[in-house]
Amino acid sequence: MGVAIALRGDFDGLGLRRLAKAAKDAGQGRRLLALAGIYDGATRSDAARMSGVGLQVIRDWVLRFNADGPDGLIDRKASGPAPKLNDAQRQALAQVVKNGPIPASRHKVHPNLVTKWKHQASAGMVDVFSGKQGARDGSHEAKIKDLHAKIGDGP
Repeated sequence: MGVAIALRGDFDGLGLRRLAKAAKDAGQGRRLLALAGIYDGATRSDAARMSGVGLQVIRDWVLRFNADGPDGLIDRKASGPAPKLNDAQRQALAQVVKNGPIPASRHKVHPNLVTKWKHQASAGMVDVFSGKQGARDGSHEAKIKDLHAKIGDGP
């Protein structure tokens, strides 16, 4: 086994207990009390048992305490996943949202027609992805032949 990492020399058990009592973060207070026990002569195993954690966690607390003092024992916010968009993409998206949807009138199409096309496309997508597109094509061909027959023109 390795040698235990020494605690900072500028604190003592009594000082850490005072800090723990004044701490607004419950986790920080619990960590300070565990380290106060070590300052007062308790083993790290005892400190781990008192805190309900493992020895590795106590070691991590000691490292954080040695590096940043009592503030190093405050719960930190996790960094979370990396953003999916970079700054340029985020600004471009914000501009698109700010501009709003492209109105159908800009393309000289009535909005009701656009809605109708959306519904037709949605209904057609089911057939495309379910493999029924071939059967639909045959009926479409028959309709075209009927229409050509009505107007007296052949395909």
